[in-house]
Amino acid sequence: MGALIGILFVISLIVEYYCYQAIKVLTNNKLFRQYWVFFSSSILLTILIWSVFIDRNNKGQVHFLLGFFMIVFVPKFILAITIIFEDFIRMLTFLFKKTFSNPSVNKTYLPERRKAISTIGLGLASIPFFSIIEGIVWGKFDFRVRKVTLRFPDLPESFDGYKIAQLSDIHLGSFDIQDFDKVSRGIKLLNDQNADLFVFTGDSVNNLAEEMEPWLPLLKTIKAKDGKYSILGNHDYGVYAFGNNKIAQQKNIDLLHQYHKSINWKLLRNESIRLYKENQFINIVGVKNWGQGHFPKDGDLNIASQNIKDGEFNILLSHDPSHFDAIVKNFAKKMHLTLSGHTHGMQFGIEIPGVIKWSPIKYRYPKWADLYQENGKYLYVNRGFGFIGFPGRVGIWPEITVIELKKG
Repeated sequence: MGALIGILFVISLIVEYYCYQAIKVLTNNKLFRQYWVFFSSSILLTILIWSVFIDRNNKGQVHFLLGFFMIVFVPKFILAITIIFEDFIRMLTFLFKKTFSNPSVNKTYLPERRKAISTIGLGLASIPFFSIIEGIVWGKFDFRVRKVTLRFPDLPESFDGYKIAQLSDIHLGSFDIQDFDKVSRGIKLLNDQNADLFVFTGDSVNNLAEEMEPWLPLLKTIKAKDGKYSILGNHDYGVYAFGNNKIAQQKNIDLLHQYHKSINWKLLRNESIRLYKENQFINIVGVKNWGQGHFPKDGDLNIASQNIKDGEFNILLSHDPSHFDAIVKNFAKKMHLTLSGHTHGMQFGIEIPGVIKWSPIKYRYPKWADLYQENGKYLYVNRGFGFIGFPGRVGIWPEITVIELKKG
């Protein structure tokens, strides 16, 4: 964590330098420049000190710090990038003229162009500034339904048209109980889909199972004709509160299991169940968290699928999409569809259907949102219902997924 803070601080210094260059071009008012330097330095130093001494278990402090940092840093970063880009173009132009032009030609600096670029940079910076504020106030409650239809030649005929509703990454510890009505709208939207099956793909809470308790009455209202099934995510272990204390982690998971049971969610922990319709069935396979790097790696597909025979139709619930590339897509027993979450789409990005889908998280998780297909197997990554850390969503909206299975 200390190394990350150090890297961000160095990047912030570079950003501040280029932002100041833009301010110098846009105004000759020395007093304004001095105020800019004073307030920018004070804010940067405040964020640095706060990030070192913050209580990471205090939701209010974490949300305020990360929200404040995003509002301050991202617009400045956009402004700095425009100035850096202009410097890069000027450097290329200078080298070109140096190489191919008459050395006696006077090399002129065009201050009006620099001012225009700085003005454009400020205009571009205003977009994320207002977008982040909107994302904190409203965006995290802008629940969206995403519908996907998938066709399988080996789907049992009785399941043709079967609808599965998926939620992931609710992170109930991030919501305030005062937002109960807003979250309720999301649950009502889920119920309006009239799904046959409900699945939850991990991260009920941020750290502690107790975070789920105030929301149990609401979660119990989720409807699905053929049952409700859930799995664990990395945050459900309590590792960010208990560290490597396995006893405390297990107690947290056991309590979480009780809560899931109380709202009729069947928690699958490296196991599978059969869903029957008209003497035909499909398998729902659920594994514990399997994550790369420092994340818990308790998911065991071999154990979870031990009662499954070749040729059966299988749907896998696995929290972390990296599990798909590492193991699932080449697993001996075919997992026709894997449902995951975990990435949240970083809660920040740009999505215009048919035009662009981008988030910085793609550089960490190549499969970070929506539908993927490899080796004749599908992976769907849900963008998450809740949020953690940054108290909002910008461009990547909270998601309710509805997948319809079709034969053919």
